[in-house]
Amino acid sequence: MSESTVAPVAPASTATTPATGRPASSYGAAPHDPSKPPVKRQIVCFSFYKVMPEWRRLPAEEREAHKKAFAAVLAKWNKPGEFLSLTYSTTGTRGDVDMCVWSIGYGVDELNEMRSELMSTPLAGYLTTPHNFLAMTKRSQYQIDRPDESESEGRGAIRPGGQKYIFIYPFWKTRPWYLLSMEERKRLMDEHIRVGLAYPRVKLNTTYSFGLDDQEFVVAFETNFPEDFLDLVQQLRETEASLYTLKDFPIFSCVRLSPEEMLNRLG
Repeated sequence: MSESTVAPVAPASTATTPATGRPASSYGAAPHDPSKPPVKRQIVCFSFYKVMPEWRRLPAEEREAHKKAFAAVLAKWNKPGEFLSLTYSTTGTRGDVDMCVWSIGYGVDELNEMRSELMSTPLAGYLTTPHNFLAMTKRSQYQIDRPDESESEGRGAIRPGGQKYIFIYPFWKTRPWYLLSMEERKRLMDEHIRVGLAYPRVKLNTTYSFGLDDQEFVVAFETNFPEDFLDLVQQLRETEASLYTLKDFPIFSCVRLSPEEMLNRLG
């Protein structure tokens, strides 16, 4: 696989997004060049883990060994252009999970193997997985041929940014939504997109779960400015398309960290 397909990601500890310049919003990307071959669609998984209280009562040396073994698997599976995992802490932002591993690859079997290795580490004996969302990238139905077509939605490939925070949630539309004509759905989505364009410091990643998992979509908003995301979501509630939202929770507010920093925040 070409190493250019999955773009490199800035280290978590040094990630920055300027307040001016090229917008972080995925709506601001250049359109796909039809003369080039299509980007191979990716498998995307968000795994949320909760550490058991018993683990925190282990001796510090044992806990440190557990964290090193877990981080070693994440490092082994960091394969530029093939398989990528980003790590986040949810300590203090959710009561039911402590950390998130966001993986992006090209095969369910690779994802299965990688997660199997994680679950074979000593730390995994003290972990539960309250939430796990599987999805895939695909070309958007609504933004084809638009000059503001997004990379993630339009090109079928996720290119994570270097933002400090990510807000993730599963999403379902109502059945009446799918009975609307394409013209009507596009009209409603155009309003939705216009709202997103008003928040260029928020980068949207939309992935699709039809037939792969319980939800229909998984959305992940990357930003350095949580206040922008709050205002964006509030404004999206006022759009006509929101009438067709069946469910859009639980919502996970995550802080991007290196694997070692993420694990250290467990205790």
